[in-house]
Amino acid sequence: MRTAFWNYDRTMPLCDGRVDLGGLPLEISILRPEQTFAMAYQGDGFDICEASLSNTLTATSKGECPYVLVPAFVSRAFRHGSIFVRADGSVSGPEDLAGKTIGLQEYDMTAAVVVRGLLRDEYGIESSSIDWRVGDVERLKPLDFPLGRPPAGVSLTMRPQGTSLEQGLLSGELDAIISLRTPQAALQPEPLVRRLFDDLAEREWFARSGLFPIMHAVGVKRSLAQSNPGLTRKVYNLFKAARDLAIADLDVIQVPKVTLPWPAAIVREIRGLMGSDFWPYGIDANRAVLETQMRWSRQDGLQARPVQLHDLFAHDCMDT
Repeated sequence: MRTAFWNYDRTMPLCDGRVDLGGLPLEISILRPEQTFAMAYQGDGFDICEASLSNTLTATSKGECPYVLVPAFVSRAFRHGSIFVRADGSVSGPEDLAGKTIGLQEYDMTAAVVVRGLLRDEYGIESSSIDWRVGDVERLKPLDFPLGRPPAGVSLTMRPQGTSLEQGLLSGELDAIISLRTPQAALQPEPLVRRLFDDLAEREWFARSGLFPIMHAVGVKRSLAQSNPGLTRKVYNLFKAARDLAIADLDVIQVPKVTLPWPAAIVREIRGLMGSDFWPYGIDANRAVLETQMRWSRQDGLQARPVQLHDLFAHDCMDT
């Protein structure tokens, strides 16, 4: 089965033999997520692949999704740190973003959905109060709005090809950007660009909300799942076993696997804040964050009809 995902510590045990595949024949390609997403809907796509939560929600709402998800959440991220502004600009805090122009790679990418949900829930900033400019240098899929046109009142403009979000921010075209990579201008000794939120904002938000946003799950070709009962639960168990090995590696203090000076102390700090199951898989442990992100998706106009959890996930994984 043609399989694609990125080389996370929580997926590599599927490649190096540490997880027993139990006779499940996987032909694995290690691809950056945006490459996988672009290829997933071309031709036959993949049999099993890393899947954008936002893109899968939208495709499912349209009745056009060839994949059913299993609740193995291979990518998660807090996204406060993805908002960048000019160091000398007029935006000093999140409340200043209302009425401003924000650039982003894709309106419908999961990171953008999470940022807009955060701004809406925490600061009362509606998407209709922002001028959204879409497009970066790296484009691997069309930038048309996935449901044909954006929601009423939402201003959405495609940026010209060949210019980066960072260039737009520095030139004054953009007041802020949502970026999945730290701009070079933020890494200079005297940075021209800074993060809007400080380093503690994400921890404080988690302590209040209990939400650890989900970026990507694992998708199984719907036709394959239908013709092979029990396959999706087997795929879930494999990815969960791989995640368990990755977390166990974090506790190795003799020869730390992570390229950090104090990994054991960092893990202790994370467990103190988030509990022992700090990267949870399964439906029950993630129900609140899944339902929150599904609401954000609807509020962003990214669902043709309201999607429920049982529409999105394999039925034999709903009890996880």
